[in-house]
Amino acid sequence: MLKLGIGIAVLAASLVAATGSVSADPMADAQATIDKYAGRVTEWDGPTSGPAAAENKTIVVLAGDMKNGGILGVADGVQEAGAVMGWEIRVLDGAGSVQNRTSSFNQALALKPDGIAILGFDAIEQQVGVEAAQAAGIPLVAWHAGPKIGPDPENGIFTNVTTDPMAVSAAAADWAFVDADGAPKVVIFTDSCCAIALAKADRIKKEIEDLGGEVLEYVDTPIADTANRMPTLTTALLQRYGAKWTHSIAINDIYFDFMGPSLAAAGLGGTDRPVAVAAGDGSESAYQRIRTGQYQAVTVAEPLNLQGWQLVDELNRAIQGEEPSGYVSPLHVVTADNIEYDGGADNKFDPENGYREHYQAIWGK
Repeated sequence: MLKLGIGIAVLAASLVAATGSVSADPMADAQATIDKYAGRVTEWDGPTSGPAAAENKTIVVLAGDMKNGGILGVADGVQEAGAVMGWEIRVLDGAGSVQNRTSSFNQALALKPDGIAILGFDAIEQQVGVEAAQAAGIPLVAWHAGPKIGPDPENGIFTNVTTDPMAVSAAAADWAFVDADGAPKVVIFTDSCCAIALAKADRIKKEIEDLGGEVLEYVDTPIADTANRMPTLTTALLQRYGAKWTHSIAINDIYFDFMGPSLAAAGLGGTDRPVAVAAGDGSESAYQRIRTGQYQAVTVAEPLNLQGWQLVDELNRAIQGEEPSGYVSPLHVVTADNIEYDGGADNKFDPENGYREHYQAIWGK
């Protein structure tokens, strides 16, 4: 018996060494992820050194679609930080179409700016414009311009600013798993026009299925046309799945801007299932829905204003021939329980980590 006991102990030790635990506890692991990202963000973990502010620069912001709350929030941050730098900031709205974004890119190049910031669309979509900017020596920074975090020289991007999109997706899926007591039945909403949107949706699907949940449907519908598509699509999904459908998880908040009326028409209250969970971005409308319990329970928010400041800092580095900062901004699981802090009173995730003061210290402003 002693030898058998020793053998079992050795086997258990081997399992711990190989896997980190003898047996997995998916519920505890998922809850630990939620807790990790739901707390206050008070510590600055970004850059503390870099070049002083370059003087008298003109920056053009190419926004994929200013109706998208995430893009709007980042653009506001760029303008706020740009004003501190004393730079001129021009914002051009791509209005949700490839044609309009191409036109905006051409307009930006004609302005001969000192830098360009791409917000919320794939850089490879506008490869001709990117190559023209490179040829003209105009540095490009981006927000959500592809699945790669940070420097992306192969696609002509000095750095792509984002939280970790896979961590955002996993956190959203984990919340749904816990909320469904380990048995979520999920509809996922994404948009195949964007590589980052597909990557996030695929990560959501994998996390749900790895945890033992079920993906009822993986819906590919254009972000730019959510106002037209989501009402009828929601009704059709309700008819197809009924009470079986426990959670909706979308790659950003804008999908839920247009689901509420269809859910209400079906007799569902604002906190009834299916429960809406957004894997980004933390828009103002999402905060309002969460606060009032109206057809959205969670957004895994990004610090949009901070990311705008980071874009300005990265451009300042690029303009002066410095390396990217390497900073990856924090994410935040926002629920009704924690919505009032870290900027929540203003309907946004704005970390209480003093990022404005830290960047101003770097820039000498």
